[in-house]
Amino acid sequence: MDDANGTAVTEFILLGFSYLGTYQSALFWGVLFVYLVTLLGNSLIITVTLLDPALSTPMYFFLRHLSMIEILYTTTIVPRMLIDLFSSHPAMSPASCFTQMYFFILFGIAECCLLTAMAYDRYAAICRPLHYAMLMNWQVCVGMVGASYLMGIITTTTHSLFIFTLPFQGTNHVHHFLCDNLALLSLTSGDTFRGEVANLVLTLLFIMTPFALILFSYVRILITILGVASAQGRQKVFSTCSSHLLVVTLFFGSATIAYMQPGASATQDKDQTLSLFYTVVTPKLNPFIYTLRNKEVMGALRRKVTKHL
Repeated sequence: MDDANGTAVTEFILLGFSYLGTYQSALFWGVLFVYLVTLLGNSLIITVTLLDPALSTPMYFFLRHLSMIEILYTTTIVPRMLIDLFSSHPAMSPASCFTQMYFFILFGIAECCLLTAMAYDRYAAICRPLHYAMLMNWQVCVGMVGASYLMGIITTTTHSLFIFTLPFQGTNHVHHFLCDNLALLSLTSGDTFRGEVANLVLTLLFIMTPFALILFSYVRILITILGVASAQGRQKVFSTCSSHLLVVTLFFGSATIAYMQPGASATQDKDQTLSLFYTVVTPKLNPFIYTLRNKEVMGALRRKVTKHL
């Protein structure tokens, strides 16, 4: 990789939260705690949905993969971030930076696609219950999960290679705590317009399009719920998809604000708080949302605890 003057770029300096000064130590312990809770909570969901026969349904099959993606997603970012918070020289080689950005985008796209598949599952269960077994058989479920990962791999490979073939300017200071595509794009020279267009297309395809499909599914679900005669019946039907709807709102809301920005230079210190939310905090909230608001998961947890005690 060469910069604009032909000098080889041998490392990227991640400025991260260096502006916090001595408060970085407090951030370290806070992020470490959240990361450990994320690992524990999502691992617990994976274990329970695997071991309890009552949870061997398409919805919990998708939830199990969502929890696995959350673990991989945060592990791509947090351990390196924790090291950099206590490092006097938080540098990454171009190869390490490329690898982190590659898997960060891959798991992000896979999660967008998987949340869309979960919305379709709720639509089929509520709006077309008589055809649910045919619409959501195991071949379809496995195909949806496989397509989520495949879309992530194809798109990420193309986008990452495109960014890392651009020439970089003299500075190698990244205004972020991770090798984010927008932050790296702001360091490139030459035709950055193409990079910004590519980022916009990526956002439209894998953030706005899945969100639109999820929104369409929930409009149909809402129409069906309103057709239920009793208020108790409507509440029971809505409770089956309220957890997923809350996760979708948190993930797509923060991701849309972060990536629907006018230019590559928009990623600065003030935007790292938002990035910290959807890369670190949201994966921690998901297990709580899916356990505390889900009677079936809570029941499975109680059965396992009672059995072992």
